Formats: sequence, C-alpha cells, structure tokens
Amino acid sequence: MLTLNLADFSLEHFLAHYWQQKPVVIRQGFEHFVDLISPDELAGLACEAEVESRLVYKKDGQWQAEVGPFASYQHLGERDWTLIVQAVDHWSPAVAQLVAPFSFIPKWRFDDVMISYATPGGGVGPHIDLYDVFICQGSGRRRWRVGDLGNHRQFAAHAALLHTDPFEAIIDVELLPGDILYIPPGFPHDGVSLEHSMSFSAGFRSKSGRDMLSGLADYVIDKELGNALISDPGRPLHQNQGQIDASDFARIRAQLQDILDDDKLVADFAGSFLSRSKCQLDLQTLDEPLDDSALLANLRQQALIRTGGLRCFYLDQTVAQGICHVAGERFDFGPDCHGAVLALCDHESLDHALLQRWLQQPEFVHALTQWVNDGYWYFEE
Repeated sequence: MLTLNLADFSLEHFLAHYWQQKPVVIRQGFEHFVDLISPDELAGLACEAEVESRLVYKKDGQWQAEVGPFASYQHLGERDWTLIVQAVDHWSPAVAQLVAPFSFIPKWRFDDVMISYATPGGGVGPHIDLYDVFICQGSGRRRWRVGDLGNHRQFAAHAALLHTDPFEAIIDVELLPGDILYIPPGFPHDGVSLEHSMSFSAGFRSKSGRDMLSGLADYVIDKELGNALISDPGRPLHQNQGQIDASDFARIRAQLQDILDDDKLVADFAGSFLSRSKCQLDLQTLDEPLDDSALLANLRQQALIRTGGLRCFYLDQTVAQGICHVAGERFDFGPDCHGAVLALCDHESLDHALLQRWLQQPEFVHALTQWVNDGYWYFEE
C-alpha cells in the first residue's frame, strides 16, 4: 500500500499554498518506491487497441508523434523516445494503488494515471497542461524544468504535439525514484530522461463550462425535461417587430435559470455526467453470473474490489434519499440505504462487515450482484 510522505508541510498547507497556485517538489513523497508496472508490461498494453497510447520522438531534428496501438518498438533505437500510456489504472490493479494517496482531492476531479517510459534523452518537449498533475518518479532519473505563469506562446511542433516557447525555469530539478513534482494548470514544463526511466502521473482535471452546459443540454433532452414554454399573458403592446426587449430577454433568461435552479435536476445531471469514465474500463464480466444469494455467500469470504477507473459518486443534495451514480447511471435505493451509498462510493474495497447493515435491502443487493456480474466490482483473490 502506498503512503504519501510529506516531510516539509502538511496536506492542509499544500492545499492552502500550492494546489492550483504554484509547483512544488516533494522529495521522497513515496519512500522506497518501485515501479508499479514493468516497461515490458507497459509496452504490451500499448499494443492493445482499447488502450490509449502515444510514441513521441525526434526524426531528423523534427518532433514526431504516433498513436497506438503499436506492433513493435524495434525501429526506435536506444535513445530519444518516449512511450506514453493513458489510464493505466484502468488496466492494472497495481497501478490503481497510486490513486488512493491523493484522496485528499475529491475523486470527481481525478482524471487518470498516465505512465511514460523514456529512453535517455526522451521527452515530449516543453508544453503547458490545463490540469493538475503529480508526477511521481519511478525507476531512473529525469530532469524537470518548470516555468512561471505568463503569456507563453504555444505552437504545433507536430499535428499531435502542442509546444511552448523556451521559458525561464523557476524549478530545475533532477527527480529520483520516489520523488514527486506537482504542477498546477498553466505552468510550462519540460522533462528529459537522463537514463531509461519510468514516470507515473496522477492527473486531476475539472470540466469546462462549455462541456458542462453541453452535457446538461444532452441530459435535459434525453430525460425529456425543460419542456415548459415561455408564458406571457397580459403583455403590453409591442412597437418594434424585430426587437427582443428587456422584458422578453428577462423571460428568456428566467426560462434557462429555472433549469439551473432545479437542484434535483442539476444534481442528477452532475452525478451522471461526472461518473462517466473518459477511457475504456477493463471490465471482466462473469462467464457464470452470480445470483443474489451467491453474491452474499461469496461476500462473507472475500472482499469486493472496485475495478480501476470506475467512477461512482453521491451528492449532498440527494444522498439522504439513497441516490448514487455509477458509471453514468443513476441508482435510487431509498433513505434506508443512505449509509450503503456512502460505503459504496467512499471505499475502493467492500467487505461483509462494511456492508452488513444493508445486505437485507433486496434492491441494493440485486444492484451489487449485477455490478459484479458486469465486472464493475470483482472479488479479491
């Protein structure tokens, strides 16, 4: 089990002074850290069509990028290339262990664990990310330079690579195994491998207002909500046919605001929208599905583990009614299952003792059985 080690400050201090404010190096954030996956295993994942991966390298002095899956790496040589694989926590239970140490940030903000393997001289070039990232150094060494916020010009070094101009470093550091570099959004940075190395990046990303509004519109349409038309009995005589006057604009705005002011609607949308996984999950459906009684019998012997990358959330506005959202779907178990929802969403592992109070609730047990059959949770061996 990985434990985050903060020798120089507390988590409260980190959140108050660094989170989304400025980068910081956390020396030996993971003591005695060893790679959670081998380079060969990572390369194997990048051969799979379901896994998102990239190769970044230079050819004749020009940056190049290829998108997986990859059949071979023999043509790349021993220097100056990097393999990047997204959402490895979805495919490797060992890598999924990297998520828990950062649970002081809510899970709905978590994106994925990205892993890169780099040869000496390998990197992806100077760039700016729009998300928070904890770069955890595995085997080998990498030199990282981080610049300050500013008006940095960005340009396409390749169709798949957005780079930024050279910058003055405010951090220039060599990371060793177990060291962590935290970088907030907007800070330019550049990492170059000094030897064969592995890097494990835990990323946190919020949604843009555009994405949220687009998702809300889709949700309202799918659920056939927001059908009320503007009503304006007793309106005054209108003088200018082409005008949308202030009174009508206020009606239009109020119509839209009524949707946003519906706490239940927005809560249900947010739970469903944010519990969807960006990348594909490694769902291992059971060849011989369990029934409810078999699920309960197995649960007395073994704990259930949440599949890596599965997202399940509750909201303060609706949790008292026993409502939660799993993989984009809303579940309403009723007030008696309020505690079951908390246990389900707050814990990566579920055992009989944790769930015992609610295992007499048929609807909850049936849902849990279906989730296990579908591969959302699996029994620990």
